[in-house]
Amino acid sequence: MKNAFIGLISGLICGLLGAGGGLILVPAFCFINKLDEKVARATSIFCMIPIVIVSCIFYINNKYIDWNIGLKCAIGGVLGALFGSILLKKMDKNTLNILFTIFLLYVAIKMMVS
Repeated sequence: MKNAFIGLISGLICGLLGAGGGLILVPAFCFINKLDEKVARATSIFCMIPIVIVSCIFYINNKYIDWNIGLKCAIGGVLGALFGSILLKKMDKNTLNILFTIFLLYVAIKMMVS
C-alpha cells in the first residue's frame, strides 16, 4: 500500500510539474523501502515509464508538446541515459549521493532565483 501511495504522489507531481522520478521516487525508495541507492535509481526509472506515458497522452491531446524541441531533446536524452547508466554502474555510493545532492540544490536555487 505504501508503494502505491509513493507512486500516486510521484504521478501527481509528474503530471502537475513535469518532475517526480528522481525527486520523489529515489528518496522514497531509499528511506521508506530501504533500497540501495543504485537499485532505487533504476527502480525509479522503471516506475516513471507508465507515469510519463499517461502524462504524455494528456499533453499530446491538449497540444502542449513542441515536437521539434521534444524530439531533439529525446535523442540527446537517450544518449545521456545510456552513458548515465554505464556511469551509475561504476560510481560508488558516496559520489553518487554527493552528485545527486548538488543537482537538487542547483535546481532549487535556480527555481528560487527565476
